[in-house]
Amino acid sequence: MKSSSDTLQSITQEINRCQRCSLYKTATHAVPGEGNPHAQIVFIGEAPGFYEDQQGLPFVGRSGKLLDLCLEEIGLQRSDVWIGNVLKHRPPQNRDPLPQEISACKPFLDRQLKLIQPKFVVTLGRFAMEKFISGVYISRVHGQPRFITWESNEFFLFPLYHPAAALRNPHIKKDFYQDFKRLRHYLDNPSEITPTTKPNTTQDNNTQNKDDQEKQMSLL
Repeated sequence: MKSSSDTLQSITQEINRCQRCSLYKTATHAVPGEGNPHAQIVFIGEAPGFYEDQQGLPFVGRSGKLLDLCLEEIGLQRSDVWIGNVLKHRPPQNRDPLPQEISACKPFLDRQLKLIQPKFVVTLGRFAMEKFISGVYISRVHGQPRFITWESNEFFLFPLYHPAAALRNPHIKKDFYQDFKRLRHYLDNPSEITPTTKPNTTQDNNTQNKDDQEKQMSLL
């Protein structure tokens, strides 16, 4: 429950004690998120993986190394951004999050975003994207920013594939790198993003294949 004295530190303490769903029973550590509390850019992934669970930190495995590399390529470091996940505990065997788990964790990330008040929210993977927009395929909207109002906050939403998907598929990896270049462009030119930005809904075989591949990707 949010209080008038909400801080990122107090939310972290709550997450470390959380037993709202059964994931805490199989997790080694909670992964509350970390980074600049005044970040203009927030990255949101799906859930902790093996290495994140071991260290209690987000994106520290192979996916994290790719994320760090891409940040460096556009002139950013981890200290410039904030990174978190939809789920705060690792699902067993990195399986997909269950609806009740997403619901249980929802208030934590909501409160974190309200405190940080970022200008850009970059989602990594379909589960993170679906927190803000639904009814679309990530293969059709990745790299396409949109201005949204969410929970009384306004920011630019920028969907990306999950780094794990990029590591497993060279075509997705190419898109991932190109989308980071687009992100840099829009960070420098936010006025080019309008509330009427719409996703590309053109369907083709490659799009459908990427949709299916993304659904099958588990975190590294």
